[in-house]
Amino acid sequence: MTMIPMCDLKDTVGVEKRCAEAGGPVFVTKDGQDKLVIMDIEYFKKTMSQVYEAHLVNAGLAEIEQGKMQDGDVVKKMLTDKYGF
Repeated sequence: MTMIPMCDLKDTVGVEKRCAEAGGPVFVTKDGQDKLVIMDIEYFKKTMSQVYEAHLVNAGLAEIEQGKMQDGDVVKKMLTDKYGF
């Protein structure tokens, strides 16, 4: 885990370099307490993509639990019977 004191934020070039090197979040502290989290944009995009994918999976699982999904073979048979394909 990478941590830097709040006063280091004045060195924007150095902070940007540390974020890129960390490959993850950098925690900013003030008076020994966590106050901010900063990260490289590529890490942010990757993380947000994973969060979105997890949200979609959870939404799908919720639909299954609510009975809103049907087995693919059943749907295929219904379509074949109804439309002949």
